[in-house]
Amino acid sequence: MKAANAKSDAAPGAPPGASPAPRRALGDFTADRRLLMLAAMALVVGSGGAGAAWVLIRLITLTTNLVWFGRLDVVSRSLDTLTPSAWMVAAPVLGGLVIGLMARFGSEKIRGHGIPEAIEAILIGGSRMSPKVAVLKPISSAISIGTGGPFGAEGPIIMTGGAIGSLFAQFFHLSAAERKTLLVAGAAAGMTAIFGTPVAAVLLAVELLLFEWRPRSFIPVAVAAVAATAWRPLLFGTGPLFPFDADPLLPWWGLGLCAGLGVLAGLQSGLLTKLLYGLEDAFERLPIHWMWWPALGGLGVGLGGLIEPRALGVGYDVIRDLLTGHLVVQAVLVLLAVKAAIWLVALSSGTSGGVLAPLLILGGAMGWLVGQVLPGDPGFWALLGMAAMLGGTMRSPLTAVIFAVELTGDWRMLAPLLAASAAAYATTVLLLKRSILTEKIARRGRHITREYGVDPYELVRVADVMVQAVDTLPANLPIPAAVEVLQAGRHQLYPVVDASGRLVGLASRADALAWRVEGGLEAQTVAERISDAALPVAHPDDVVARAVDVMLATGQGRIPVTDPTDGRLVGLLARKDLLRIHASASQAEGERKAYFAPMRKT
Repeated sequence: MKAANAKSDAAPGAPPGASPAPRRALGDFTADRRLLMLAAMALVVGSGGAGAAWVLIRLITLTTNLVWFGRLDVVSRSLDTLTPSAWMVAAPVLGGLVIGLMARFGSEKIRGHGIPEAIEAILIGGSRMSPKVAVLKPISSAISIGTGGPFGAEGPIIMTGGAIGSLFAQFFHLSAAERKTLLVAGAAAGMTAIFGTPVAAVLLAVELLLFEWRPRSFIPVAVAAVAATAWRPLLFGTGPLFPFDADPLLPWWGLGLCAGLGVLAGLQSGLLTKLLYGLEDAFERLPIHWMWWPALGGLGVGLGGLIEPRALGVGYDVIRDLLTGHLVVQAVLVLLAVKAAIWLVALSSGTSGGVLAPLLILGGAMGWLVGQVLPGDPGFWALLGMAAMLGGTMRSPLTAVIFAVELTGDWRMLAPLLAASAAAYATTVLLLKRSILTEKIARRGRHITREYGVDPYELVRVADVMVQAVDTLPANLPIPAAVEVLQAGRHQLYPVVDASGRLVGLASRADALAWRVEGGLEAQTVAERISDAALPVAHPDDVVARAVDVMLATGQGRIPVTDPTDGRLVGLLARKDLLRIHASASQAEGERKAYFAPMRKT
């Protein structure tokens, strides 16, 4: 009986000492020809996401007109003409009741604004979404927003477009990472179709949904966004959603004011996040089933609508007026207070709707009010407040900058927008450990990190960390002597080498036990008892990341390092060597020293 060595996926007949898996050619990226296949699939997913966006907007408009104006059409109408009445309270309550029933007996995943659910599906669910979500999410969102819910369509379309991408991917033999790419491609396409912001949609994917920066994911997402852009003139028309041409000329110290506004937006964002999850905790303590919570949230929405009808619904007309209209300070103050209150109550109740449009209104109202005492057009400061609020709350500052520019078509605003968004982002990451999106996931027992970095194992060669003085067993060593060495030795596993130092196999303590039990092997040598199958090895020029892959594939904690030309053993890589790399990376993060010390007087 021969001792069993680690399993290998090398080709049959591979020589001893061969690598158990094909060596990956080193380069800047790991993309291969499957990228082209994913890009082609992204064209289909992008078209599906654009179509889903069209359906969602039509459903929202249809529901709004039916509920508030008694008309069965899809003509956009503003809610500022509504007269306060009992129906203004009853409609959101009934809408919340329907959503609660849909969530309980349909799919609980329709609750909330959609982005945390998309992140969970990506990180935890293998990027698999159910057909129920693709159907129920837009319907529930249309009911919520159409009956007065103070939400936007972006969260629902991210969830719906993502579900379309995920469902399409599940018809093919794809990995979880490839399904994730198509899920995010559908989400980006939906956002592009609604807002006409392809670059911002791709940036949102990078900053929020992909959790990586690779051509394999970036290029298909970009393809889907471009496909949605091509469909948009047919579905929604052309041009920016909120045309705006403010004068961004500021004094030399003006960018400091922009950053200051960003800090205010960051503080506003932090306050809203704390209030939101405080209200969620309050709902959790209610002695009734969560199915009834959206109806209670709807009651709060209706009462707020009695005070300020324009706080109901998506509020795109409010965004437009903040940028270009002539508003009264008192009206904006009331709108800011009512919109914030009903948005917090409704969202914490678990109803269905998005956060982006409300964040634009709340940040824009704050910026417009502050702009009353700052130089320039208040609309300019309103736009900065919108971008800063978005960048700080969603922790996506680059998305916020480009989103604001694409929404308005004013590319001269880049520097002020960057100053405001970066300041808001810095404020929120210093004040809050989690964002309004990730806090919900953390409360479900899942921790995620939003920081990207290069894997240190991809930067280090095996030759730099391997042990060169290796304890080995000679191939001609008799079995009794080998058993003695294996049982008394310091290691669980020993490389076996021939007279020229060429690796011929591996022997472990488990092998020694098997040999002792079998008995009658006194005349045999180690070489006669080990397998000649391909061995799990690394080579000196391999990056350590590939050696880690070999360890995971074979279950070995110690792998030999051989010369790729002749199979000669040149070293050994163990788990403790990997820990040294991690320790070195941690030290580089935490160790602080000055290399140019200040001169001291003698």
